Amino acid sequence: MDPAIFFTELKRRKVYRVAVAYAIVAWLLIQATSILFPTFEAPSWVMKVFVTAVILGFPVALILAWAFDLTPEGLKRSDEVPQTQAIAPKAGKKWTAIIVAAAVLATSLLAFQFVRTRKSLTTELPKQTASTALQDKSVAVLPFENLSSDKENAFFAQGIQDEIITTLSRISGLRVISRTSTAHYNSAPENLAEIAQQLHVSHVLEGSVQKAGDQVHINVQLIQAETDAHLWAQSYDRRLNDIFSVEGEVAKSIADSLRTTLSPQEKARVEAKPTDNPDAYVIYLRARDYQTRPDNLLQDFRSAINLYEQAIGLDPKFALAHARLSASTSNLYHFYEPIEPWKQKAHAEALESLRLQPNLGEGHLALGLYHYYMESDYDAALRELGLAGNALPNDGDVGLYTAAIERRRGHWTEALTAYLRAEAIDPRNSVMLYDASQTFFGLRDWHTAAERMDRVLALFPDSFNVRIQRAYIEFFWKGATAPIKAAVESLPPNLDPDGVVTFARWDVSLMNRDAVAAEKALAACQLDTVASQTGVPLPKSYLQACVDLVRGNVAKARAEFEAARPAIEKTVANSPQDGVRHGQLGLLYAFLGRKDDALREGQRAMELKPISHDVIEGAVVEDFYTLICVYVGEKDKAISRIERLLTVPFAVDYADESVTLSDLRQRWEWDPLRNDPRFQKIIAGPEPKTWYK
Repeated sequence: MDPAIFFTELKRRKVYRVAVAYAIVAWLLIQATSILFPTFEAPSWVMKVFVTAVILGFPVALILAWAFDLTPEGLKRSDEVPQTQAIAPKAGKKWTAIIVAAAVLATSLLAFQFVRTRKSLTTELPKQTASTALQDKSVAVLPFENLSSDKENAFFAQGIQDEIITTLSRISGLRVISRTSTAHYNSAPENLAEIAQQLHVSHVLEGSVQKAGDQVHINVQLIQAETDAHLWAQSYDRRLNDIFSVEGEVAKSIADSLRTTLSPQEKARVEAKPTDNPDAYVIYLRARDYQTRPDNLLQDFRSAINLYEQAIGLDPKFALAHARLSASTSNLYHFYEPIEPWKQKAHAEALESLRLQPNLGEGHLALGLYHYYMESDYDAALRELGLAGNALPNDGDVGLYTAAIERRRGHWTEALTAYLRAEAIDPRNSVMLYDASQTFFGLRDWHTAAERMDRVLALFPDSFNVRIQRAYIEFFWKGATAPIKAAVESLPPNLDPDGVVTFARWDVSLMNRDAVAAEKALAACQLDTVASQTGVPLPKSYLQACVDLVRGNVAKARAEFEAARPAIEKTVANSPQDGVRHGQLGLLYAFLGRKDDALREGQRAMELKPISHDVIEGAVVEDFYTLICVYVGEKDKAISRIERLLTVPFAVDYADESVTLSDLRQRWEWDPLRNDPRFQKIIAGPEPKTWYK
């Protein structure tokens, strides 16, 4: 059919008019039923069926309009109706008037429905907002303001905040943000809504603490962040010997305000007093201050251990102090001193905390750390962490250590998923972000590692160790040593806890073959032993020997290495189960030309820490063994191992045994291979992909 004729027929058969009329009437009916059906409490499916029928009726109406026409004699097939017998123009005008009236009525109903809905929303909005806020039972406890005249009591205000968070974390019906995430905020900020959005919470607890002698005044208030509504506030005036119940009272009041029901077990955990001895409690709070500092320094762990021991001396039944002492000891063992006395102490203190209080979540967490760090029994560690998680459903450390164990087992997908899940719960926890960054670092994903480390620095810009490590990531990524040099030069000259800054100054100077600067850094250091990034304490004579090697003074270097040998051998004798220390001793022997001893120690290191069981330390000891091969003349074996280690996760470190293209190109330790064509080919190519499942 000719299109012009077809459209003429549509007009003659009044299909256009029927379509418009049907649409308006259908809209009118839908508006009417949307008002009437709820009034008569009709089920929701009735409205769905009605709307479906109206929609399906539209094509039917068009077909009927095409097929039939209205004549003075009634309905007839359109093909049988001459133009002169169609309905009169006057009747058509009546139909037009009806359509217009229906349109006006439909518009009126639409306007009525809009006003009605708008009014309903306006009336119900406050009620819905409050309901939604209560349903989202998430709380961030901001740092408590220290109102004491003695500003050294700041640790006390921080400690009260920390213990309230700990108590709240025992309530499964709440989601509580860790102190690590909130540490850098002000005590009473003006931008509460913005802070709540950053922390992904709906409620904020503000507080202040004033301590004078044995009198303590505490103010707390719970605020609904979006509306700035104060849901609950309370003041407490207590003597030190009655301060212990405040955390439990605050936790129960917050739970009541957010309509959270505590189970009998949760109620018992919240109401439990940590100790009845106020002096022990104050010392315990001081210890927590040292234990939770972000840089994981040797001196901080030792201070925490000493203070926890003092608190326990005042109250031997202080279960929480026993648990915290165990955890601090495990950290000291793991990061710095893997010796048998610390291992025994960590185990004994964890067991004692659980003997005193069998369901103590912190006790199970401490025992989990013992199995993880000291026994490498990952199944037992995860079992204890599961028990800790049941008692402490909001404790970020449980998720952090669970992710770390999965990482050490080489379960990369599970580890990264666990870190991301923990980050979603506790989005500004710098420890969590740092650990996740280290995971990407170990996988040689430099871009993501740098991005994550930048987030940590934004939260803790004064963390010198993080600042140095961020500069190292830039070196691994782009091969530039300038960021490391700039980072250490930006630090105060007298800042050198555990010799960490000295080690970085020495390391970057030797990367640049600047023996004078390296020697100057050692001369300025006040310590006899420097903590390397692997955790092995190195005598300054060892570091000086490396400077002499770079200068080409082999005889003097050997004398310095020999001077350092007894101390490093003693370190291994004190920690015979530590693979990294055996690897370091093997490298020392290699520098001394003791080939058999060097290879023996390197192989022993790999036996103690096989990659199949510990992918992190296992990769590090394999790095050491590769360097040992370089210096005992096993160059073929060294190059073969380098090619493989360039693809192995965590065969990268902030120390000299690290294996990346930037290390191979820049570090003096690999100089004996410089003239080998195979080595030259490796460093001329792109860094191969790190393989992991």
